[in-house]
Amino acid sequence: MSSAPEVTIGGLVGTRWKPALSVEVSDGVAVVSFDLPNESVNKLNRAVKDEFVALVSSLERDTTVHAAVLISGKQDVWIAGADIEEFQKLKTATDAERLSRDGHMLLDSVERLRIPIIAAIHGACLGGGLETALACRYRIATDHPKTILGLPEVQLGLIPGAGGTQRLPRRIGLTNALDLILTGKNVRAKKALQLGLIDELVHPSILRTVALQRAHEVAEGRRKSERRKGGFKSLLLDSNPAGRTMVLRKAREQTLAKSRGHYPALIAAIDVIAAGYEKGIAYGYREESRRFGEMAMTDVSKQLIFLFFATNELKKDPGVDPAQYPDLPVSAFEPLPVDKIAIIGAGFMGAGIASIAVQHGSLVRLKDADHARVAKGYAAVRDVLKEKLTRKQISRIQYSDYMALLGGTVDYSGFGNVDLVIEAVFEDLAVKHQVLRETEASIHPSAIFATNTSTIPIGLIAQASSRPERVLGMHFFSPVQKMPLLEVIPTASTHPQVTATTVAYGKKLGKTVIVVNDGPGFYANRILSPYINEAGILLDQGVAVDIIDKALVDFGFPVGPITLIDEVGLDVATKAGKIMADAFPDRLRPARSIQAVVAAGRYGRKSKKGFYSYDNEGKKGEVDPSVYSVFLEAGSIPVAKSIAPQSAEPPAWPEMPSVQIQQRTVLAMLNEAARCLSDGILRSPRDGDVGAVFGIGFPPFRGGPFRYMDSLGVKIVVQRLEDLNARFPGRFEPAELLLDMARRNQSFYADERG
Repeated sequence: MSSAPEVTIGGLVGTRWKPALSVEVSDGVAVVSFDLPNESVNKLNRAVKDEFVALVSSLERDTTVHAAVLISGKQDVWIAGADIEEFQKLKTATDAERLSRDGHMLLDSVERLRIPIIAAIHGACLGGGLETALACRYRIATDHPKTILGLPEVQLGLIPGAGGTQRLPRRIGLTNALDLILTGKNVRAKKALQLGLIDELVHPSILRTVALQRAHEVAEGRRKSERRKGGFKSLLLDSNPAGRTMVLRKAREQTLAKSRGHYPALIAAIDVIAAGYEKGIAYGYREESRRFGEMAMTDVSKQLIFLFFATNELKKDPGVDPAQYPDLPVSAFEPLPVDKIAIIGAGFMGAGIASIAVQHGSLVRLKDADHARVAKGYAAVRDVLKEKLTRKQISRIQYSDYMALLGGTVDYSGFGNVDLVIEAVFEDLAVKHQVLRETEASIHPSAIFATNTSTIPIGLIAQASSRPERVLGMHFFSPVQKMPLLEVIPTASTHPQVTATTVAYGKKLGKTVIVVNDGPGFYANRILSPYINEAGILLDQGVAVDIIDKALVDFGFPVGPITLIDEVGLDVATKAGKIMADAFPDRLRPARSIQAVVAAGRYGRKSKKGFYSYDNEGKKGEVDPSVYSVFLEAGSIPVAKSIAPQSAEPPAWPEMPSVQIQQRTVLAMLNEAARCLSDGILRSPRDGDVGAVFGIGFPPFRGGPFRYMDSLGVKIVVQRLEDLNARFPGRFEPAELLLDMARRNQSFYADERG
């Protein structure tokens, strides 16, 4: 390392050229403030690590310093983790392994330092940040909503690489450590205290004061970090080899069952934890580095890291391109504030939107046709918030504050001063036209009208508007409080400031927002339609319900297509399906089997009867065998001679291999995604990949439809589509864009080829 001018502060040697860490010594305690320049969060990159090495060396030598406090100079972040951009520069597993070993050496030196370091944590303490805290001698955290702790590496297809797999189990017990590492979830400070992840909880205003006091106490031996014993269960399971073996075996079984082997980092993490217990912590560290290196080179990790950066890019994306409007001033692209909103339709979607809006400080006016419906919507919002209260995700005061922001009405009273109206009524164009006309008569001319339709083109809805420049689509996904995606759909008439304002408000609600152009089904539902349609045709051809669903879950979708439409509601799904079939009759036709089930009054979970059986609470069971009788009576599937029409058993049809089911359904989706890009529905493959993953559950480890096509090779995709189209003419004709790309040997992410 090159030399640099040294400066002594209170006897501690520092350097001027490393500005991330600043040191102030008070009464023998070095207060180290971490504030990474020109960044909104503190990250552990190579330069910062070098600075930490120099700091630890200085602390080791300086005998006038008896303890240190590590605190953040950022407002709501302690250390957010490693700099993920550095991971993208790794070329080999050896490079990644070396990066992990460097982290081990640094944190080992922190742990073994002559003086104790006290971690004074306020804000996000994640990944390498938590691993740093674990290496400190004592941990204090603030009792604040922004203070969260966790090891989210598996969400990037990695394992903790700076000692987390070894220190965490020994700190909080094997069972709790597995839960945190394998889920990648965050815990709040109060839960962290219960787990033993931190030693003390304080109010943010006294964090520094308490940390300084504890630094003296720990240095003098008057206080130490106590590891939680975890009670009898922990003693029985975690503290002996037989118990640990059982816990680890169960973890492997459950992980494989849930992940279906698609996320290798999960099993790697279990293996590394086990290695540390079986052969000692030093061996565990070596295995952690080795397996970290392996995971960093997997395609799964590359795809998940792509999604990480893509979603971060979308957070900064204003949703409009000023270059497309050269005659408008800069002010025309600045989003307007949205403080009060109205939601028309207090049903499942409307109530869901209201439940997230109040949590982000919006005054909400919830309207429906009668008091009973408003009351039902109000109760639905209350239930969502009560669940968060029960799970201690919000406090009782927050619960009361949020509910106080919600008001109900059966008319348009209170609409005169709203900034945004979100219409979430039934998917019927005439109804939406009526609501739009009534709303515009009651709101301020500057207010925005957003329709939460899932398939009807926004331009058709806007035809009823007297102010079409203030109308656009705002397509939330169900259930709203859980699904992260929001599609914002401007029309050709929508003013860019309306788009920018809606995008900004969607981000305020915590959504991942993509802007898509207008058209039937927009993007997510448009690519979902051929996928569902092909699953329905497979039913028509006699493939069993559970065989179809299992094949697509094995592919990586969270649920199969038949389960999905049962969840959404078969009546809703068939209505949307008809709209899409009318728009694209050459390649979509409603499946007879699905129509027969709807005609029989089976609407899925909502009616507790669909393709699957449901208990009184709506919990899904096995395939309802009587659904096959519905198929047979309607003549919607081929019937073997040996099966009587009244039979409740699946027809005697040869079982179709999963790969065929996967190819027919998924290739139909990929083909439609390419059409959406060439038709201008999508702005970029990035938006298409993020939209599919976060909107309809496309397998994240495959990166999204466009990343997946690149991984297969566009030529291979075209070849498979042509093969299917020869067997099923019309439905699989390759998109012109794919044909052209195959001829030119192109990919969607050209800069990443090879």
